[in-house]
Amino acid sequence: TLGNFWQTAWLEFYDHMEGDEWTIFLIGAALVPALAFWGFNGILLVADITGKPTFITRYRIQLGKNDPVDTKKLWKAIYTVLGNQFFISFPMLVPMFYIMKQWDNTFSKELPTFQWFLVELSIFTVIEEILFYYSHRLVHHPVLYKHIHKKHHEWTAPIGVVSIYAHPIEHIISNTLPVMTGPMIMGSHIVSISAWFSIALVTTSISHCGYHLPLLPSPEFHDFHHLKFNQCYGVLGVLDFLHGTDKMFRQTKAFERHKVLLSLTPLSESIPDPPKKDE
Repeated sequence: TLGNFWQTAWLEFYDHMEGDEWTIFLIGAALVPALAFWGFNGILLVADITGKPTFITRYRIQLGKNDPVDTKKLWKAIYTVLGNQFFISFPMLVPMFYIMKQWDNTFSKELPTFQWFLVELSIFTVIEEILFYYSHRLVHHPVLYKHIHKKHHEWTAPIGVVSIYAHPIEHIISNTLPVMTGPMIMGSHIVSISAWFSIALVTTSISHCGYHLPLLPSPEFHDFHHLKFNQCYGVLGVLDFLHGTDKMFRQTKAFERHKVLLSLTPLSESIPDPPKKDE
């Protein structure tokens, strides 16, 4: 029944757009993911700027950091993020559109099944993990780091919106291409692309948000990367495990807290850091 609902909704939308593939692609691949990104981060920014509601700030990972956030530094980040979206991400959709037009499936009137979407989602995730891990390690090379990746690491205690606060070159090779490549290889439907882009933007925002909130994926892994720089380069952690770039992380309380929080008690309270030696 749910499948029929979405199929009907898609056909109505397609007819409303009069089959204009470029407009449909722009809405699905740009507008919907952007709304997901700014909608989610808009909620987080209220907590970052005001420190309210306090029930959210209780879940802060790096206690005492961004409490409240430096507004001057924040606006600099927002301007950079908007620049990356409008002048890099959106223009990159143009060649992607023409690649997708070579497939017969992208603008099909028949939606993919939910089961097939799950298969695609798994493939997209694996491709993103491989491309992001190695491109991320590449920009950590000393020669590239000081010119490119250092910008992203200005935030040792990240917040959600800085997930795409990066040098333009990094935004292309580490943020955008790893997410775009899977759908281009698979010839995915625009609805699948829209859902995947939205999921990718929200999950990377969660990884950077600085809060370990109930029922959401754990951000401890990537937060530790911002804290220590040379650990936890990937998304899933699989390649970090294989390459040994998570050894330090696995010896910390942050690793014990790296799980989905299923209660209302912050993990920083139930699994606190050991007291410092001078304490």
